[in-house]
Amino acid sequence: MNKNRKIVILGVNGQLGSEFHKRLKGVPVSRNIDVLDADGDILWVFNKDILDITNFENVRKEIRGIKPDVIINCAAYNDVDKAEVEWRNAFIVNGYAVKNLAELCKEIGCVLVHYSSDYVFGGSDNLLEKYTIVNNPKPLNKYGTSKLLGEHFVKESGCKYYLIRTSWLFGMNENVSFPLKLIKWATGKKELRVVDDQVSSPTYVADLVEATLSLIDTEEYGLYHITNTGWCSRYEWAKYILKIVGWKGTVEPAKGMDFNTPATRPMFSVLDNFPLLEIADISMPDWQNATDRFIKDNEIKI
Repeated sequence: MNKNRKIVILGVNGQLGSEFHKRLKGVPVSRNIDVLDADGDILWVFNKDILDITNFENVRKEIRGIKPDVIINCAAYNDVDKAEVEWRNAFIVNGYAVKNLAELCKEIGCVLVHYSSDYVFGGSDNLLEKYTIVNNPKPLNKYGTSKLLGEHFVKESGCKYYLIRTSWLFGMNENVSFPLKLIKWATGKKELRVVDDQVSSPTYVADLVEATLSLIDTEEYGLYHITNTGWCSRYEWAKYILKIVGWKGTVEPAKGMDFNTPATRPMFSVLDNFPLLEIADISMPDWQNATDRFIKDNEIKI
């Protein structure tokens, strides 16, 4: 894809959107809309306060006025447990708002980049087989179902799209980033219990952004899985993180059912990145390398 593109980023205050803004040399978000030059591209950066994707008419008006070449949709409903009760909100944000965006992209000839989740899987009997892009999704919870609905609308819209599933995304958002939440839990304690029956691939938001930008340049549209490689349980990841930061306590394994969360999580939701390397020549680092860099680059301490 040529440079000098007009790119819209939605959900810029979130974990993923803020990383895109940072990577594309955007100034810190000090106001609701930033229009700036970045590597020859022009960015329009929106947070929820100025452009809520559930306000369909406002979205249509704003996007038609800009006529972007690419929309990167980082806005999402991500509270897995609350979605069991607030499923209507989850379905609107992750489903019908995405439908509106996809149909709009078709109308104006814009490329849509949209993110989905490993949680669209988890209901099969193939417990220890990685999920490929040809496996049939079968979500276990309302959140996963809402993400699957969004996928359906993107595919049916007829727009050019990159539909990207990822897993266990982590960055500098302390409300959703497992490493940051873990360190907060561990501070001042000598023992932690972390589930060992949920297995997937931790994915560093910076690596996902880099891979997405490389993928966009290929113009090889379609469905992709993008995660850091390898996999681990939450328990194994927690031990790895806490060892790096020098925590002296003990991490004990637990089961998901011990915590009585409203939403059922898949026990094994590892995504196979094929054909990311074969089509786009994109190779992802492993989750250990990604975790190391995250902690070092951001000077994470306990």
